[in-house]
Amino acid sequence: MENTENLEYKIAISLIPGIGAVTARNLIAYIGSVEGVFQEKEKNLMKIPGVGEVNAQRVVRQDVLERAKREVEFILKNKITTYFYLDDNYPARLKNCSDAPIILFYRGNANLNERRIISVVGTRNATSYGKELCDELISNISQRSYPLLVVSGLAYGIDVHAHKACLKYDIPTVGVFAHGLDTIYPALHAPVAAKMLEKGGLITDFISSTKIDRQNFLRRNRIIAGLADATIIVESAEKGGALVTADIANSYNRDVFAFPGRSNDPFSKGCNKLIKLNEAVLIENLADIEKAMNWDVKTPSAKIVQTSLFVELSAEEEKIINLLKGGDRFVDEITIETQLPMSKVSSTLLGLEFKGMVISLPGKMYRLK
Repeated sequence: MENTENLEYKIAISLIPGIGAVTARNLIAYIGSVEGVFQEKEKNLMKIPGVGEVNAQRVVRQDVLERAKREVEFILKNKITTYFYLDDNYPARLKNCSDAPIILFYRGNANLNERRIISVVGTRNATSYGKELCDELISNISQRSYPLLVVSGLAYGIDVHAHKACLKYDIPTVGVFAHGLDTIYPALHAPVAAKMLEKGGLITDFISSTKIDRQNFLRRNRIIAGLADATIIVESAEKGGALVTADIANSYNRDVFAFPGRSNDPFSKGCNKLIKLNEAVLIENLADIEKAMNWDVKTPSAKIVQTSLFVELSAEEEKIINLLKGGDRFVDEITIETQLPMSKVSSTLLGLEFKGMVISLPGKMYRLK
């Protein structure tokens, strides 16, 4: 961890209202240091391109420094790693993006400069087709001999299913938050997030106690696109966050791939549109990605997966399995009928998914496999 006084200024400059990543870079470049920005006179700040009178006044007030001090305490207490854009350890791919965050907050052990990194995103209303595509893609990656990191947004639908598939097949995966690391949103995905910290990680450019805001989710998409060599759209409606991520990836000159869907499927319209407009390359499998990315694929060292004919179940798992034998259930119904805490139901369902005994359906519904 770097000098805490220095860290305070690095956080503070990212908190100044009206000062985005590009303007913050200009300030630091013209003045020479992040500390110097807060010590410079207002009349000198006004002369810097993109700043102006209002923003110069905001900088000299320095009312963000007190909030930054509290964040430093949170960071030290929770052993969070920070990446400032001028630091050597700042993710290299993201550093090449003009509007990349000034500072990042990270928990985990995944290599953010892994040789191969892909982002996998899609609709919140994932169909069984989309989930199967995710599972097949990650399963095939697990059979390759090369290391690879998967990035997504831990949102409902394709995002969380991509993370779950990575956990299932032992592939490192990182979730990008649109809020601070003190919160898991949606809360239902807390068990997935906890497992991701074991082999993967969670990253954000938002400080703790950040309000959950829709526009923040659009803003975080630049991290999802910027961390990766390629962005893969599994399923997407005609409008949605996945298309925003694809657009950002294209603006960064990164590769964008999309799985095609049926012409009358509303959750494939976005993918089909990207392909039709030449904004994404049509793919059907991992081999298509490898060929397009010119990845050197050597003889795969297939991982041996030990399966058990007789799966041992905990008391909670037996309760849920017996309940699902009577038909599909929403997660709220499972919580009520089993009389288990929601957190326990969520973690147990996740475990049953990994064991291949249940599948999650759109709308937080579960079914026996």
